[in-house]
Amino acid sequence: MIPEIISIRHDDGSGFRAEWVDNESSFLHVHPEYEIVLNVTGNGTRVAGDSVEIFDRYDLVIYGPELRHFWNFYKKDDKDTGRHAMMCHFRRESLGEPLLSQFETAELRRLLDDAARGIAFTPETGRAAEEPMRRLMTETGMKKMVSLFRLLEILSSAEKFKLLSGDSSAGSHDMIDSRLSAVCTFVRDNYFRPIPVKEVAAITKMSPHSFSRFFSRSTGSGFVDYVNQVRTNKACYLLRETDHQINEIVFECGFATVSNFNKQFRKHAGMSARDYRAQYRN
Repeated sequence: MIPEIISIRHDDGSGFRAEWVDNESSFLHVHPEYEIVLNVTGNGTRVAGDSVEIFDRYDLVIYGPELRHFWNFYKKDDKDTGRHAMMCHFRRESLGEPLLSQFETAELRRLLDDAARGIAFTPETGRAAEEPMRRLMTETGMKKMVSLFRLLEILSSAEKFKLLSGDSSAGSHDMIDSRLSAVCTFVRDNYFRPIPVKEVAAITKMSPHSFSRFFSRSTGSGFVDYVNQVRTNKACYLLRETDHQINEIVFECGFATVSNFNKQFRKHAGMSARDYRAQYRN
């Protein structure tokens, strides 16, 4: 499956563009621009090259040119506006090689080079990046350019980050294709009920055994474990943002029993649901 090549329009003649990311599932795509995405409130699944990860609040990533990627937000309810993440696109030539060749921009050059594999930052860096990202949405002229450089300075000086794709040329391989996008979308829309592997395998036109191998090879995770991650991620949102009882959340998120919920939540969140909620109620 060849990812769709899209063109980023700069209608105002600027060298970069910032906008809100909508709530719909993204399609697998590539483009010649760098892309910075800051997720403020939503959660879901994102793909970068051969990396597939669950993301949550203040997830901050940068994708380099021609790195295939997509994201998949989990819709909260019918009133959900979808304005969960901010996205900025820019081209390397907009910064200019004379500027990038200077000693003072060594960290920025490293950032742009490493972005070929995709880079994910900590939630702390994500929070620091929120202000300049919001400014990019409204400012014009030199103020807008200053906010872009402030954003790039935050990313390039971050002490903690991780490279996402194992291969900087992953955009040219067939490790991630439209079948994986379809599976992620299906899980997003059906996590609240039992999801037999046989049912999902039918979407990809594979046998259950072949699908399980395909999913594990593509994501580094078993399908059942991925579904449990999605359900735990949804539970985290409900624990933070609502007053629903934990016993209610268990079944809202598709877990069959309270004991299984407790086991999976502790495995994926690193603590009990009660302790997780307590962090946001102080």
